[in-house]
Amino acid sequence: MSANISSAPFSRAVVNAMRKLYPEALADKSWDNTGLLLEAPFDSQRRQKNSVLLCVDLTKAVADEAIERKDSIVVAYHPIIFRGLKAITLANSQQQSLLRLAAQGISVYCPHTAVDAAPGGLGDWLADIVTGTAVDESNQPQAGTPQPNAHEENPFAETKRPVYRLQHLSSQRLTLAKLDELKHRHAVSHTREAISPVTTVPDIQGAGMGRVVRFNEPQSLTSIIERVGTGLGNPKGFPIAIPQDKTLEDITIKSIGICAGSGGSLFAGLDVDLLFTGELSHHEALAAIEKGQVVITLFHSNTERGFLHSVLQEQLSAAVEKEWEALRKEEKGKQGSAEEALNDETVTIDVSERDRDPYGIIIHEQ
Repeated sequence: MSANISSAPFSRAVVNAMRKLYPEALADKSWDNTGLLLEAPFDSQRRQKNSVLLCVDLTKAVADEAIERKDSIVVAYHPIIFRGLKAITLANSQQQSLLRLAAQGISVYCPHTAVDAAPGGLGDWLADIVTGTAVDESNQPQAGTPQPNAHEENPFAETKRPVYRLQHLSSQRLTLAKLDELKHRHAVSHTREAISPVTTVPDIQGAGMGRVVRFNEPQSLTSIIERVGTGLGNPKGFPIAIPQDKTLEDITIKSIGICAGSGGSLFAGLDVDLLFTGELSHHEALAAIEKGQVVITLFHSNTERGFLHSVLQEQLSAAVEKEWEALRKEEKGKQGSAEEALNDETVTIDVSERDRDPYGIIIHEQ
């Protein structure tokens, strides 16, 4: 009789929690690959911690981090397996990471467009940012506070060589309680709807890919730029495209199309004033400004990573605690059950410290 092989009990509780928070039926299966993509066998002699590592991209650096931390499972927003595989070898860097994780008993779950489409998911989080719902003022400088590197012009100062520094966008940490508080203090009156509604899951209302925000009153473009910057961790800069006959101060915005990651295909034919996404091609951006639209981009994963800190970490922690308690009660005492693992009540959900967008911005410092 063959041995009963399964993944770690804690990993199964995490997968159950993710599927309830972001049902896989919401994902766009016509092209996306979501769900449990790596189910590592459980070894009671070398079990992992009851911990989850959240990331956007499961790179070699993140795999190293998960192995060093002895996590039970990695929840990676982007699917690490995207197309069909005819072989899994060490020659491919992504497959190498999967093999190393499996050898350590670490599973991988990838939700991707299920998170995009879900009500209260990534699309709504970005909509909260542009409407002022998710603006965190706790780390903003107060009036009269000197700014870093601020200095008066000194005509006698020795001219220094320019210094260039690479900066990556940091993800801002906003708790769900803080988000709820800010919703009542800062939100601008608006309506919102999905760009491409999901109708295959009738019991979930408001699901769909992307969001369109329509303000009750026009908003200045400069105020929206401030909301985007504040809501996404105050980057030193990000790309914006505006019509060539306009200035920032000339433009008011009544409607915004929003898409995490790459918005080109979802935005096709969308009649809004502003397109807010992670990336748009050169020609797509040109076509937009020729139509009088504004484009704001932040690099692909910078529109996604802050959601892990601001929403998913705390949300998943609460959901996993419930699932883990239920699973422990169900499986305790069963023949062949992992008693030591089931006796461990701890639940830890952390966001990767090594995950980042491949692009950073070179800052010129005089």
